[in-house]
Amino acid sequence: MALVKQTFGRLLLGIWRPSAFTQHLRDFSLGATSLVKSHYSPVPQKVDRWTEKRALFGIYDNVGILGDFKMHPKELISGPAWLRGWRGNELQRCIRRMRWVGSRMFEEDKHNLKKRIRFLYKRFNRYGKHR
Repeated sequence: MALVKQTFGRLLLGIWRPSAFTQHLRDFSLGATSLVKSHYSPVPQKVDRWTEKRALFGIYDNVGILGDFKMHPKELISGPAWLRGWRGNELQRCIRRMRWVGSRMFEEDKHNLKKRIRFLYKRFNRYGKHR
């Protein structure tokens, strides 16, 4: 009973705001409340259908059809042997390069590659995607 008198007394003195008895107990907003409902649909995004990635999708599909399936599309890619048909981030690429051609590299190039691997290793461990 004493608790009810204290609460009612505070209400009469104006110590408690009327909103204190509703769902909103904070003086700041956490975003849209559950009482507010938005009835709008998001604006569709403008998508460029002719980006390089989309335009060249499936470019080597006809190799199997026209070439009697004797050749894999990654064999048509020109470039270093350690990069053909391979995907990965910069750290993985540098490690792969060190393993493939590290023994044949000049000292300065090898040193710079090791420095880059050390830097990227620290960076990926601090700010990586799966951290």
